[in-house]
Amino acid sequence: MHCYQVLVSFELTDSLTDEVRQAILSGLNTTFTYTVELRLDVPAWVDRTIATATVTSSVEYYNLEREHHLVRMLDGRTEDAKVTPDEAVVRKWMTSFDRLPLFRTAVLEPNREYYVRVSATARPSNGSILWPFGSGTSGQAKFTFIR
Repeated sequence: MHCYQVLVSFELTDSLTDEVRQAILSGLNTTFTYTVELRLDVPAWVDRTIATATVTSSVEYYNLEREHHLVRMLDGRTEDAKVTPDEAVVRKWMTSFDRLPLFRTAVLEPNREYYVRVSATARPSNGSILWPFGSGTSGQAKFTFIR
């Protein structure tokens, strides 16, 4: 039996403002949390959430080493970690995701309309919200599952 997955790609544009960059460079542990919902499009009714995944990307800058320590987690499990001095790598790590295998297709019905909705929040480690999308920004994309 094959285990096929729904691959999800998304990018949060214009989120690393000067204010956010300064917070990161001050050493403040910064986390972007993405809640990804797989939803069934139900015409003339309330759409149904089939599955939810949480992706987090964190960065902590160490001034003495001049390095960014990056961690990416999926549903609370560490998926990847790296260290880099390059701010461009940090920007991509925090805001860009390509072909994440988040959901199994076994939960999908053939020839039905689905969509993926992504909501983003940001948080420094002290719990205060520093930037506008802290209250949640979102986007979505529809697709038809064909087996």
